[in-house]
Amino acid sequence: MLPAALPRATPEQLASLAPLAGLTRERLAELADVAAVERAPRGSDPMKERPKATQSVFLLQGELLVVFQGGGTLVVVGGSEDARHALNRQKQKVVRTKAITDVDLLAVDDEVLDILATWDQVAAAGTESDSSPVARAMIAGAFSLGNLRGGAFAQLPAARIEELLKRFEHVKTARGEVVIREGDEGDFYYVIEAGRFQVERLVGGAKMVLAELKSGEAFGEEALVSEAKRNASVISLGEGELLRLGKQDFNALLREPLLRRIAFDEAAEKVRRGALWLDVRYPSEYQYDKLPGAINVPLAEVRNMFAVLDRSKEYVAYCQSGRRSAAAAFLFAQRGFRVWLLEGGLRSAERQP
Repeated sequence: MLPAALPRATPEQLASLAPLAGLTRERLAELADVAAVERAPRGSDPMKERPKATQSVFLLQGELLVVFQGGGTLVVVGGSEDARHALNRQKQKVVRTKAITDVDLLAVDDEVLDILATWDQVAAAGTESDSSPVARAMIAGAFSLGNLRGGAFAQLPAARIEELLKRFEHVKTARGEVVIREGDEGDFYYVIEAGRFQVERLVGGAKMVLAELKSGEAFGEEALVSEAKRNASVISLGEGELLRLGKQDFNALLREPLLRRIAFDEAAEKVRRGALWLDVRYPSEYQYDKLPGAINVPLAEVRNMFAVLDRSKEYVAYCQSGRRSAAAAFLFAQRGFRVWLLEGGLRSAERQP
């Protein structure tokens, strides 16, 4: 076993590695937060028990003997040209390694590398300059690594990324400006590039603050997905910057790719195998005709459940018609949950023999 992780890698170290050389310093800083640096003692085989297909492993410091299938060998020295390439991504299969000295290794998830390469290369090809709204947003947090790994954009087909980035419009807000007003028709989906925004709702004539949103977070999707009026207002707490996407573009490029629809029979089978029903109606409706074992999470409470529900589970969201559950499924899916949408809602279940 390798000893405990050392302090994180620096952006300068990451920039020297071949697959990462084209990333911006801001991206490298994000990657440094999630990459693992580990030390292996002299004489050990630091590659012996590593996952073979999920990580790329680089030598940062020290000397390492690499033995290839068929008998060839290579001594890799930290900081050399050979060290710029992943130890486990060689042309020849590596069968074992031996640390000639104590060595420091860097392990990066291949999925992370793929996400960054895809988005940054598409963004670079689709923007005219580094000062464009989307190029700035890629740096400022709207398209942060965290959002690209587990947010709404994580499940976006690669073929649609460039089109999506082209459709976003950059908008500035002033302190106290109402971006979304409760009761209005849904028109735009918003991603916060910079600033803080407050979500509030009128309850019995009194204003109730529901949440405060910051850079990288999104809002405005509920009314678009459920095709209902805005159920809350969003106010800019100071000067802010937003990226917004029109309803038609949102539906075509984000809504449908993120909604995974499922028929009742298939949904019931998933539940038999361990998935959970998610009833997003009001408690009064839920008590009347809930599905067996269903969890009640009213649509208005979905955001409060992100830190409560088990992300390792699968869920099937439903309401009466499928409208509210579509909004709930989208909200959960863009936070990385595995949520299916029951096609047709409970009405489809009622039609079953």
